[in-house]
Amino acid sequence: MSGSLELNTAALPPERKAGLAGLWSDLREAIAGTQQDFTKGSIGRAILLLAVPMVLEMSLESLFAICDVFFVSRLGSDAVATVGLTESMITIIYATGLGLSMAATATVARRIGEKNPKAAAETAVQAIALGMASSLPIGLIGLFFAPKLLHLMGASDGIIHTGSRFTAIMLGGNVVIMLLFIINGVFRGAGDAAISMRVLWLANFINIILDPCFIFGLGPFPRLGVTGAAVATTIGRGTGVLFQVFTLLRARGRIKVARSELQLNLRLMLRLLRISFGGIFQFLISTASWIGMVRLISSFGGAAVAGYTIAIRIIFFTILPSWGLSNAAATMVGQNLGARKPDRAERSVWVTGFCNMVFLACVGIFFIFFAEPVIHLFTRQPDVVPYSVTCLRYISFGYVAYGYGMVMVQAFNGAGDTGTPTVINFFCYWLFQIPLAYTLAFPAKMGANGVFLAIPISAALVAGISMVLFRRGNWKKQRV
Repeated sequence: MSGSLELNTAALPPERKAGLAGLWSDLREAIAGTQQDFTKGSIGRAILLLAVPMVLEMSLESLFAICDVFFVSRLGSDAVATVGLTESMITIIYATGLGLSMAATATVARRIGEKNPKAAAETAVQAIALGMASSLPIGLIGLFFAPKLLHLMGASDGIIHTGSRFTAIMLGGNVVIMLLFIINGVFRGAGDAAISMRVLWLANFINIILDPCFIFGLGPFPRLGVTGAAVATTIGRGTGVLFQVFTLLRARGRIKVARSELQLNLRLMLRLLRISFGGIFQFLISTASWIGMVRLISSFGGAAVAGYTIAIRIIFFTILPSWGLSNAAATMVGQNLGARKPDRAERSVWVTGFCNMVFLACVGIFFIFFAEPVIHLFTRQPDVVPYSVTCLRYISFGYVAYGYGMVMVQAFNGAGDTGTPTVINFFCYWLFQIPLAYTLAFPAKMGANGVFLAIPISAALVAGISMVLFRRGNWKKQRV
């Protein structure tokens, strides 16, 4: 087998062999970590070096929830409901962490582009301090009022009895969630995407090992049931945070936090907060709009909701690599604006958007033709499958729009212009998508299919408006 492979490789033209060797070398460099200056040289190579570890990082991000649900589902419906209700409460933590992460990425990238690593390190310290301060009140409320919070979320007495400790640990230890987001945002802004990737590799590996140990009481570990999932996840994330801090202090990347930078800078903290507010509202607006869409779909019964949920989970998983590409665009924008190369920053976004569009177009075409076999991997319930298939096909028609829209939004964020995507999201999702979904579902009598159809139409509007505003170039004048 290896001999035939060698023959096939030997038969390739020299330029083809050189190209493959170069690609393989770039992939290894991307995963191992690179010292590439992203303000110089080939834009395509820079995007590849940034995107590969970011794509892997985003793919690993979903493993936390998947791992917990996989093991917790063995404990029964109350345990699964506990995880779901707690995750809905953690949305505010995700929103705050993502907002601060966006601010950290944009500001650190700008300072690195300016060749000012000391200022980048100062930004990292202030972002970490803001994350810790934000997590404190949430942690205290979670620790002391977990049963009441579950009751407010509509949990039954059985769920409150079995799940309150899970909720208390997850909310009480929310600082590790916050810092994981923020410090990885610092590394991404600096161009150290491989470090962010390794952090999640470590955190996920520990979580996957400890989950069954604490849940089922394997070996010397206590049997904690659903509470064990919270313990394992918090330990895994906490270990990832310790690795992040160790890396910052030991300067294994482009940023080193020296003792002189370990002090608060109120002016810089206020600047980070200003940028982060847009990121927080972006996440909350999009999350709330999805809740609104689910509410509309629920009018057509449980089968419609189940079909929509399955399709959306498939779609979310397949677009995770695109988030990695979009994050690469954000870093390129920030660093090149810092280096006073706005034209290079703009070209980077168009190149990344095209690559993202091609990738998602291929995925979308596959789903359009093979939606039913894909859905059958998750369910064969005759009342659910038609909804899932239709939803998956309809949304797949919008994949080309998602390709450009996601990159454009992250490009604005990378420039520190978090306000523009927030306005776009509010207009396209709340003022357009939800009214359109209602109109198609009820007055137009399309039912749940009308809600599904509103999703790709709204995505096309997001992409179109984002591209127009991006071309205007106001983001190039953003100060961070």
